[in-house]
Amino acid sequence: MSLKNLVLLSGAGMSAESGISTFRDVNGLWENYTIEEVATPEAWHKNMDLVLRFYNQRRKQLFEAIPNKGHEALVEFEKHFNVHIVTQNVDDLHERAGSKNVLHLHGELRKARSTRNESLVYELKTWELNKGDLCELGSQLRPHIVWFGEAVPAIPQAVNILNKADILLVVGTSLMVYPAAGLVDYAPPGIPVYYIDPKAHEMAYQKRFKCISGKAGEVLPKLLPELLSEINHP
Repeated sequence: MSLKNLVLLSGAGMSAESGISTFRDVNGLWENYTIEEVATPEAWHKNMDLVLRFYNQRRKQLFEAIPNKGHEALVEFEKHFNVHIVTQNVDDLHERAGSKNVLHLHGELRKARSTRNESLVYELKTWELNKGDLCELGSQLRPHIVWFGEAVPAIPQAVNILNKADILLVVGTSLMVYPAAGLVDYAPPGIPVYYIDPKAHEMAYQKRFKCISGKAGEVLPKLLPELLSEINHP
């Protein structure tokens, strides 16, 4: 018998448990910069040095971070489910924990791509990406990040994954950033949908959700028996 499909939609809250700064703090800023200064194509053209420095800081932080118990629990889930992770996070903590099927909606921090041909994507071996680092065509490399105002190329693939879900877990995301937030609507009607977040109670009005307040590292390791029960006794 084939394994059931468990899909996880993860957001910044999951990475925050590993010490990764979330995109926005309480002041609506990213690391004391506004979105317009560091996360748009216009910012790149206006002040490339600032954008590179900002992402270098984030990449350095990532090199020092390690996966948390929530990431590790998902690897354990793979023994019982066909697990697919659709993440809004640009870190590689899911992969470093051992998860096999990870789709990054908003790009990957440890990669760079050509400014001339976006299909030319390169793994970064260090945390630094600097002016003068060129692709094979001789053009400047930029962070492999989907900035505000840019299309999200992975959305069709994500929709296909959600369409096939038997169980959906939504972890560490406020469901406020679109188009990612709209992906929940593509899950088949009637399947179990768990919303796991320290502020999960704020989503109680969503009758479709089974809300569990808590951190991913606390909730996910304990959730497996209930998920198996959902599949065996729907």
